[in-house]
Amino acid sequence: MEPHSRRKKGESDKEEEDERSSDLGVFNIGSIAEQVMFLENIGTSLLVSKNQLPELHQLMLEAAEILNVEPPDLYVRQSPTPNAYTLAISGKRPFVVVHTSLIELLSRKELQAVMAHELGHLKCDHGLWLTYANILSLGAYVIPGVGGFIASSIEEQLTRWLRAAELTCDRAALLVAQDPKLSGGCPSLVDQLNVDAFLEQARSYDKASSSPMGWYISNAQTRQLSHPLPVLRAREIDEWSRSREYNSLMKQAMPMNTLHKA
Repeated sequence: MEPHSRRKKGESDKEEEDERSSDLGVFNIGSIAEQVMFLENIGTSLLVSKNQLPELHQLMLEAAEILNVEPPDLYVRQSPTPNAYTLAISGKRPFVVVHTSLIELLSRKELQAVMAHELGHLKCDHGLWLTYANILSLGAYVIPGVGGFIASSIEEQLTRWLRAAELTCDRAALLVAQDPKLSGGCPSLVDQLNVDAFLEQARSYDKASSSPMGWYISNAQTRQLSHPLPVLRAREIDEWSRSREYNSLMKQAMPMNTLHKA
């Protein structure tokens, strides 16, 4: 009986050691991925400052002041794909990256709204929670048998949370831009865009997806998306721009603007 007991205890210790190793591996994966992204961005992008692209630097400072958040570093990266993103790594200054194609596509006011959207992620610590969620999802895969199912469920809930987070950051952009009108990302066409017609398009989408079949198709269309559909973002920001909460925030901001002008 004694050899058998010792063998069982040794197996148990080995299992616990494997579990600890798996946990450490999960955390190391997250840390390594962050470091790769950090080094890639600072190695391939241009750091904006008061002496380097000062106009963009000022846009970031103004947006950060309005949202009462510490200004992050701002990088401009050469890329034909219009995009902007934020990265916050533990122990390092967070930074925002904007692609050159997006800068060329937008007016300065629109670009500042994009910066404000990214600042919204920092204001709400979205990067921190996203990191935790990703680690949790990776950790679920090591659970024997049901790990894949659990991970898939976590990932589905994560993408739903990501879509909600994007709507929150749209509100941050509105607080800075103070203009709920949407543009198509083309300054030369902005005066011709009909916001009311686009919102009517959003209402048509809601109506089409209200039936059981429409709901199923809509859910299948959006469940894997990290960002809400454009028409839904337009509807949400339009509704919030007319809300009591938004008007209250704008009234609080007015005295601050008066003080700054004085």
